[in-house]
Amino acid sequence: MSFVECIKATLIFIIGVLVCECAVSTNEYMKREHSLVRPFQGVGVNLANWDFLGHTVVTSNYIRLTPDLQSKSGALWNYSPCLTKNWEVHVTFKVHGKGTELFGDGFAIWYTKERMQPGPVFGSKDHFSGLAVILDTYSNHNGPHNHQHPYLSAMVNNGTWSYDHDRDGTHTQLAGCEVRFRNVNFDTHVAIRYENDILSVSTDLENRNEWKNCFVVNNVELPTGYFFGLSATTGDLSDNHDILSFKFYDLDTDVTPDQIIARANIIPNAKTFEPPREHKDDPKPSMSNTKIFFILLFGMLAAVAVAIFAISYFKEKNARKRFY
Repeated sequence: MSFVECIKATLIFIIGVLVCECAVSTNEYMKREHSLVRPFQGVGVNLANWDFLGHTVVTSNYIRLTPDLQSKSGALWNYSPCLTKNWEVHVTFKVHGKGTELFGDGFAIWYTKERMQPGPVFGSKDHFSGLAVILDTYSNHNGPHNHQHPYLSAMVNNGTWSYDHDRDGTHTQLAGCEVRFRNVNFDTHVAIRYENDILSVSTDLENRNEWKNCFVVNNVELPTGYFFGLSATTGDLSDNHDILSFKFYDLDTDVTPDQIIARANIIPNAKTFEPPREHKDDPKPSMSNTKIFFILLFGMLAAVAVAIFAISYFKEKNARKRFY
């Protein structure tokens, strides 16, 4: 073998080793047991590493949590508890439907102690323990919000608080931002990163292949050993809520097994947000100008009718007096 051929063979060997190392590193980084990638393949009604319930439908290209029909709900839950202290998940999704002005209700991404328990909070249970990242497409609040819908928010719960649908969760939310993701002709993405007790959420909703920050919150404590899930619901309003992928990335580099075990015993909490406020009913709406107009009109018509009746009555009475 000539010197040039020897150099070429050496370079090919080095490149091959680097490619293999990168491939192994990538596989170790994205954990398959917590991930879902297309094409989705299952045996019968089973989906590898995941359970689903409700009206969820699995196809090779998407997992539809709810169809664009009223009063539907569905959920998708990972089998395996997350034993990673620092992690990041990327969710690719598509929310679309026939509605142009009114649509709903939205979906949630969960990291919770409980799994596979349907309920009123976007298809999953209330009083949960853990983290919910909610993408809410319909405003239930009768009064004014300081934001528009759709809206992305996060809630950390220790199992004692209730999600207030009438206030769209504003009484217990950790942070949030306005988002626009409905009825677009490209895939939309959300990234949730939890590292060193810092929770950050980013989105890619404009097909730019770059992340846009939604919020960053410090001092958020989440245990290990909880489960990832997704759920959605429709009511009088509806949408298709489709999940296209769920990718879990392990960010731990120097975390010991003892730290993982100790982390399992903490109670979910966020030290920087306001304590939940008591629910108060909306004040009864005041009468509109139209209602006031019709009330005054009917009042005037009634007064005129009484006046006409009185005049007719007294005329008839006077006529009888003259007759006698």
